[in-house]
Amino acid sequence: MTQGGSPYAAMKLRVPGEPELPSKVPPNEKPRRGALWAWIVFGLGFLYFFLPLIATIEFSLGHPTGPVGAEPSLQYYENVLIDPRSEFFPRLFFSFLIAIATIILSIAIIVPTAYWVRLRLPRLRPIVEFVTLMPFVIPPVVAVFGLIRTFSGPPFPLMNTTIGSNVVLVGAYTILSFPYMYRAVDTGLRAIDIRSLTEAAQSLGAGWPRIIVGVIFPNIRVALLSGAFLTLAIVIGEYTMASFLGSKTFGPYLSLLGQNRAFEPAGVSIISFGLTWIAMGAIQFIGRGGERIQVGGAR
Repeated sequence: MTQGGSPYAAMKLRVPGEPELPSKVPPNEKPRRGALWAWIVFGLGFLYFFLPLIATIEFSLGHPTGPVGAEPSLQYYENVLIDPRSEFFPRLFFSFLIAIATIILSIAIIVPTAYWVRLRLPRLRPIVEFVTLMPFVIPPVVAVFGLIRTFSGPPFPLMNTTIGSNVVLVGAYTILSFPYMYRAVDTGLRAIDIRSLTEAAQSLGAGWPRIIVGVIFPNIRVALLSGAFLTLAIVIGEYTMASFLGSKTFGPYLSLLGQNRAFEPAGVSIISFGLTWIAMGAIQFIGRGGERIQVGGAR
């Protein structure tokens, strides 16, 4: 007998004929395998996303005067940026304005709706989710023809003016952003205790507009930024609706440039890619400011 019990207490009896169990994997082996697979997945994702970008950059440098194999040149970038006839900056700036208007209108519609459904009308959530998924079901070309037919005559003849057609375009882009914005906002609302926040704000005398703007918005800032990023990407690259509505946005300009030029569209794509990421970084930097007030629910 040893101290603390029999010396055979730690021994495991094996029944004759029973297969012997394999030895346990060393504890450090699984983390190493997990890290290896993580690096493999990261490498494949990096190649999948960045190889086309690298190829586009190489193609955009082109061969301006000599045969294939000549030295790379920035001539085609200069044709886009310096040529006074180029519409690159006006079209891109206009697309950014349309994107900002779309983001503001989408937030103004989605945030109160998602907040009220989660707070008071949870049974309507499947219906609201179904409505927000409709842009995935209806093709953009069908939707834009419906908008043109609806707003070409009375009582709202918006298609008769440029401003009116731009208003219709913003409305159409807002509908396209519903699936992304609603799910981002709903995820943000799910992460906080909106009932406790609402009761606390009401006890201090805040009304519904003050609760949404001053309490809910700061707590779902990250979710709003996620929806804004997706909306910005959709508006910058969308072609079908802008083309049929006759708006001078960036998507139709890039398509028209691709029909007439060879290397310039690749350069424009690279420039717009960089400017879009700069804009997203600016939105992210701005969104970090301000205090965040959060009340967590019971765990």
